[in-house]
Amino acid sequence: MSFLDKNNIIAKPGHSRWLVPPAALCVHLCIGQAYAFSVFNLPLTRVLGVTESLPADWELTTLGWIFSLSMVFLGLSAAFCGSWLERVGPRKAMFTAACCFGSGFLLSAIGVWTHLVWLIYLGYGVLGGIGLGIGYISPVKTLITWFPDRPGMATGMAIMGFGGGAMIGAPLAVGLMKYYSSPESVGVAATFVTMGIIYFIFMCIGATIVRIPRKGWKPAGFVEEKQPQKLVTRNHVDVNQAMKTPQFYLLWFVLFLNVTAGIGVLGQASAMSQEMMPGAIEAAAAAGFVGLLSLFNMGGRFAWASVSDYIGRKNTYIIFFVLGMALYALVPGTAAIGSVFLYVLCYCVIISMYGGGFSTIPAYLKDIFGTMHVGAIHGRLLTAWSAAGIMGPVLVNYIRAAQIDAGVDPAQAYTVTMYIMVGLLLIGLICNLCVKAVDAKHHYEDASDRDRGNTETAKPMEG
Repeated sequence: MSFLDKNNIIAKPGHSRWLVPPAALCVHLCIGQAYAFSVFNLPLTRVLGVTESLPADWELTTLGWIFSLSMVFLGLSAAFCGSWLERVGPRKAMFTAACCFGSGFLLSAIGVWTHLVWLIYLGYGVLGGIGLGIGYISPVKTLITWFPDRPGMATGMAIMGFGGGAMIGAPLAVGLMKYYSSPESVGVAATFVTMGIIYFIFMCIGATIVRIPRKGWKPAGFVEEKQPQKLVTRNHVDVNQAMKTPQFYLLWFVLFLNVTAGIGVLGQASAMSQEMMPGAIEAAAAAGFVGLLSLFNMGGRFAWASVSDYIGRKNTYIIFFVLGMALYALVPGTAAIGSVFLYVLCYCVIISMYGGGFSTIPAYLKDIFGTMHVGAIHGRLLTAWSAAGIMGPVLVNYIRAAQIDAGVDPAQAYTVTMYIMVGLLLIGLICNLCVKAVDAKHHYEDASDRDRGNTETAKPMEG
């Protein structure tokens, strides 16, 4: 297995850095399928009944935990494996992610065939979630080091594929379920098997072509600014030391609140759009809506992260929170007047900023804590995604259920949740405004003269 070793993926002189983004996309376009999981929800509620749900079939609230679990283990695996990734390099991490993500689909298929939901929890939720987390962080630092002149754009390239995964995954899943469906089956299990194999192959291709720059490499013509921008440091902070700073926790809440406001929508986008716009958005259109959200999720990751290179990460997040509050407040009204265009437009912009938040946060961390351990720090910060992966879907699913139980029409059952999202974004805005530069006592001494990835001889400055 020496093929996977970090020493064997150091780029030779003349290697083009533009060959690295496709490796990241091979992984992120696959694991981004998580955002399309909602297309499985309604078919999974009639696994036994096929054409209609039976009393023994699973409820939507039961199935909602599959997506939430995958988000939880995404964050946990990213947090615990971040330092391991720094040691072993992106190729071994990408291959490990492929094994976990692909096998998660296969175990979930067994869960559908045996009608044991805990196997789906274990397969897609736990094993698949671990693959999501490792795969998600594996190319981030690599691209930041290849593109020191445009770190925001680099993280946008690394992460935009995750947002675009549903654009491929949603129609692929719908088409496969249609192909495999029969009078005795909704076709979900066979679809899981097929997608698991396909994704494993493509993620392995990404692992094969990824490269890391040799020590001391810089892009041609690149010169560091003599006076860094505000909130952009040339110092470095160790991953463990970073967790002792208020900046880490402020950014944790910034990410948590931004993600919570968007992830519940993505997790139930298909079913929610059909219920909020009855008659106007049917099943096929809902699948298209999921794919459109995926397109804006992907585009937003690249566009907003690139914009942040010019206006700064803090200002970019201010836009996310202020504009997001306005749009969430407008959504119930667009559904009430039956305007599909305005309803879709609001959510497309919201999801573009949701995706932009993910792609901007690694560059934000690089600005605040330096590049030395940005991958590991990013991994630990993604526990915010885990928490949001529970909070967002719970808000959407359980408030909806409570509203319907209280006699509220399904079309209005999401209104309260939208206004709660506005409040969460307001808190996120306050946290972002409180972010300041890290105190010098947390910096590594002589960090500018040290290999950015080497911590063996580095020591934190005395307080």
